[in-house]
Amino acid sequence: MSTTAIGYMPMPAQFCYRALFLHGRPRHKKYDDFWRKHPPMDRTHRAKIFSAFDALSGFDAWIASKETPYCDRRHLCEGEREELDKKLVTLRQLTCSSRAARRNRPQVTVQYFSPCRDENSFAYGSGGTYETVSGTCRRVDDIYGTIAIDDLVLPIDDIASISGPMFETADVDLP
Repeated sequence: MSTTAIGYMPMPAQFCYRALFLHGRPRHKKYDDFWRKHPPMDRTHRAKIFSAFDALSGFDAWIASKETPYCDRRHLCEGEREELDKKLVTLRQLTCSSRAARRNRPQVTVQYFSPCRDENSFAYGSGGTYETVSGTCRRVDDIYGTIAIDDLVLPIDDIASISGPMFETADVDLP
């Protein structure tokens, strides 16, 4: 009995694959039937075989969504609502037509309430998060009750605050 090693450990005497192990790695002649069917792989493709994969796709995102801090929608007091309405009137005047919107290009920062869309969350239907978006106000639509900032359309009822340089100056170029 020889005391060959498997890696750094000595091979046990009753190792069932001893003969196969001692035979060594299979060698194939170039262009034989096996070689044609299974040509050698380059290292990058071989590495893909042994790379880790996500057995439960979406599980990490699901766990991360549970860590999102949700809060209740806060209701604006009468003074905050009046100030927000004044700002919306100013924006409505600056974007009353597409020509005026292109000329004025009012830059605003809007904080708005985004309701929870995760059906498995405790906050679904009641809570959400407050998010902030900055960009160019394209229009304020009274009929649908929305405001368009770049490509995002927000309900006016979800807006908590609006700020921008046109609200700090008294002389605004209105059409």
